[in-house]
Amino acid sequence: MSSFKPNCLPLLIGSLPIGNHQEATDLIFQYTPDVPLWPQLPIYKIEGMMQQFLSGLPCVREVGGKVFIDTESAACEEEMLAFYEEYLGVVEGAVPLEESRFHLGRGEAPGFYTFLEHAAARKVTIQALKGQTTGPVTFCTGLCDQSGRAIFYNDQLRDAAVKHLAMKARWQVRKMAEICDRTIMFFDEPGLAGLGSSAFITITREDIVSCLSEVFNAVRAENGLTGVHVCANTEWSVLFESAVDIVSYDAYSYFDKLILYPAHLVKFIESGGILASGIVPTTSELIDTVDVESLTAKWFKQAEQLQMIGIDKDKIYAQTLITPSCGTGAVSREHAEKVLYLTKSVSQKIRVSFL
Repeated sequence: MSSFKPNCLPLLIGSLPIGNHQEATDLIFQYTPDVPLWPQLPIYKIEGMMQQFLSGLPCVREVGGKVFIDTESAACEEEMLAFYEEYLGVVEGAVPLEESRFHLGRGEAPGFYTFLEHAAARKVTIQALKGQTTGPVTFCTGLCDQSGRAIFYNDQLRDAAVKHLAMKARWQVRKMAEICDRTIMFFDEPGLAGLGSSAFITITREDIVSCLSEVFNAVRAENGLTGVHVCANTEWSVLFESAVDIVSYDAYSYFDKLILYPAHLVKFIESGGILASGIVPTTSELIDTVDVESLTAKWFKQAEQLQMIGIDKDKIYAQTLITPSCGTGAVSREHAEKVLYLTKSVSQKIRVSFL
């Protein structure tokens, strides 16, 4: 587990409702200068959760605006073979990761490059750098084949997609490590909110942990920390059992669900795990109703509940990040900036209390 002690520093999730990467990056470094991340701007189609990480995956086709994996294409078998050959070449060191299909290009991730430039100019004061990738479960249940069947249910396609995401994440970590020794890679898994529902009835815990373990191992190969962000409720025990370093959750709306796993929480914190407490809501109707004082009080009340299950107060502080409950790509610019302000201000208020 992690030796990183964030001490309730502020951290963001990723998406912003802005159309300029330079401007978005400036805001990120203004509000979260200690642990900045790169901006994803969903105003651009290419920066959507699925689209941004598709480049390099074999058998991807787009027809009439619909993106899918075409296993019936005459070229698909050859594309799959080339994919695995290149993957093995990277793993064995014969193909440089930086020159492989697994890098994020400026075309699909311009925010990443703007972020690196900003970080390089400020590296003396940075404590960690955060990247993000669509999680393997969300990716594989959201991407379908030509028949509309999620590729998660095709063993070969799932295997290729998980390896693809693992290497995309590994490349990010390696690039960030050129600037800062401490790197964090979040896997965004909104799809895990369906765990336990009929939509996931044939997906086992073992399947999920296996997918997560593979992408985590790729990050750890570059000495990065791993995180999983789920913006709603899920079977939290699955995440705790996945050996993730950071669990990122909507503390504003779902802390009462997380606290139902006391044994897992205690073991997680005792092992050095970090809670990314999404105490700042990111829905428009809630953003207008909260302020720094109310959110800080809410966090301290939750901290008291964690103490009641046996977690030391100082460990709660030391092993927590303060975050929004989700990204802000779906709200107005005004609301997004308020979320960033609240995240920084709540963090500052909590940190002052522990000095």
